[in-house]
This record gives sequence, structure tokens and C-alpha cells, in this order.
Amino acid sequence: MSLEHFLNEVSSSWMNQEGPESEIVLTSRIRLARNLKNYRFPTLFSNEEAREIISTIKDVALNHFPDEIHAEFLKMDELKPLEKRVLVEKHLISPQLAEEANVGAVILSNEEDISIMINEEDHLRIQCLSPGLQLQEALDKAENLDDLLESRVDYAFDEKLGYLTSCPTNVGTGIRASGMLHLPGLVLTQRIKQIIPAIHQLGMVVRGIYGEGSEAIGNIFQISNQMTLGKSEEDIISDLTSIIKQIIEQERSAREALMQTSNIQLEDRVFRSLGVLQNSRIIETAEAAQCLSDVRLGIDLGYIQNISKHILNELMILTQPGFLQQYAGRTLRPYERDIRRATLIRERLRLEEIK
Repeated sequence: MSLEHFLNEVSSSWMNQEGPESEIVLTSRIRLARNLKNYRFPTLFSNEEAREIISTIKDVALNHFPDEIHAEFLKMDELKPLEKRVLVEKHLISPQLAEEANVGAVILSNEEDISIMINEEDHLRIQCLSPGLQLQEALDKAENLDDLLESRVDYAFDEKLGYLTSCPTNVGTGIRASGMLHLPGLVLTQRIKQIIPAIHQLGMVVRGIYGEGSEAIGNIFQISNQMTLGKSEEDIISDLTSIIKQIIEQERSAREALMQTSNIQLEDRVFRSLGVLQNSRIIETAEAAQCLSDVRLGIDLGYIQNISKHILNELMILTQPGFLQQYAGRTLRPYERDIRRATLIRERLRLEEIK
């Protein structure tokens, strides 16, 4: 396995698998925040401490992880800015880790469903991903890795508080669970305006596609727990799963309402967006994301029969600025990216029609 695999493969193999409720829930993610005992948090540690932490975790991952993970180790200071941007766009590293030029690293699995970020906000961020609504499955994977690591390194842990972390909101279990949801029905019916405040009142957070501070482009929202102290991992997973299931029902209700009251308008919107994608010569990121969202909705509702929804997952990544430039093999100006984005979408959709 090499860096080129992670940079050149558009979609991770696990992304093309079906999961429960996958027409609405794109992915489930578990992230565990951990710190090593006797080391200062990344906000205060020295470069020497950072290197020691990287060396320790690298040794455990490459020598003691199960063979099927096929762990690959990457240091941030050995990656080009564009390479790091691609890893962010594929959700393999966070934007914050990409900025840790001298002290950050990541361990990735061959399937790209496991990412262990080193020296981000905490010494360790263990991330596991699963398709559809499978938070428990993602948690099981994360806990297995966590147990393996904890058997070989000493974590910063307090008997009363739990796992100690840089941010107080992560103290306790250190778990952040989230689901990535496609909610065009709620957006089109404007019900999303009432649902987001209600989610916040239940102790959950709604973010955009790349987490904190990001925009919900393409009607994709990330729903996650806010606090980790005072609740078990099982309770957090159970509460979040319950809320996501309620949102799924609301989304399905919104889609049914649109089909009953505005069916021809909805069908027209879907096929207009498909026409834009099939024929545009210039298209910006936001417009492409919105059109892809409309087409995916059209596939889910049965308006479109000859296009797989999996290629839309692929195109959502392929049309991001970093991946476009990686694909081109050079830095592109914004205008050039818009042209190349339109070209790639046309070509990919044309290939789909030939099948």
C-alpha cells in the first residue's frame, strides 16, 4: 500500500457497500479521543514529545495491528499541501491535522474505514467508518483498536472523570459519534429549520459535511453527540441512533409530501439538475453538489433508473478542489477547476449510460 492509493482512488471500497437506511444515512462514524499518560496535550507539548508519541503509536500500529487492516503510516510534514487537502476531502484526516505540519501523522487502513490521527487536538483520534446507519458496528471496530492500543500504551485516565482530553467536552468516554445524512426533502419543504433547533435541544450538534465550521453543501448534514461526560458509550450510541431514526422518518415523510403535492415540479427539478450535470462546460463546487443531491434524490424516488447512486458518492469527492487538482497533476486556478469539474462529471455520467 502507498500514498498514491489514498490519493488516486476516488472512493473508498467500503463506500460502495450498502448499509441500513443508506438511501438517507450515507455513513456512520465513531471517533475516540485519547491521550498518552505523562505527556502534555498537543496545545502545550514540545516537538520532542510529539515525535516520541508518533514513534510509539507507529510501532504499535505497524507491528501489532491485525494483518487485515494493512496499516499505512503517513507523516504530515512529508506530504504536499495538495496531498493533505485530498485526504481531508476523503474524510481520512481532519482539516486541523492537515495544518499540523511538523508534529502530525496518520495511520490509515487499506479499506480507508480506519483512520488514527496522531497529534491533532489530542494525541490520538481513532476514527472508524461504516456505510449506512451502523454506529454500533463502527463503535465495535473502534473499541477493538482502542483496547489493542491501551494494552501497549498508558492512557491519561482519571477514575472519576474518565479519559482526559484537550477539550472539556470530550472528557469522559472521549467518544464522538456521528451520522452523515442526505436530507433534501427536509430542506425543500423547509422543515429543516425546525428540526435543527430541536436536535440541539436534545444535546446533539448539526454540522456540515466536513465537521465543525463547515457548510452543509449538497443537503448533507452531520449529526453528532455534543457531550461525552456522564454517559456510557452505549447510551450515547443509543440516543444518537434514536434521533437519527426520527430524522429518517421525517425525511421520508417530507419526500412523500413533495411527491403528493409537487410531483411534476420535483421531477422537473431532478431532470433539470441531471441535464446541468450532463451538459455543463463550467460548474462550481456548490452548484455541482446541489445538482448531485437532486439526482440522488431522483434515483431514490425512482425517477432515474439508469444511474447508480454510488457514482454520486464518487463524484462528490472527485469534484472537490483538491481532488480535481490531484487528478490533473497540477495546481489549477478556480476557473480551470470549474471547467475540469464539468468535464469530469460529463465523462463519468456518459460512462454510466454506456453500461
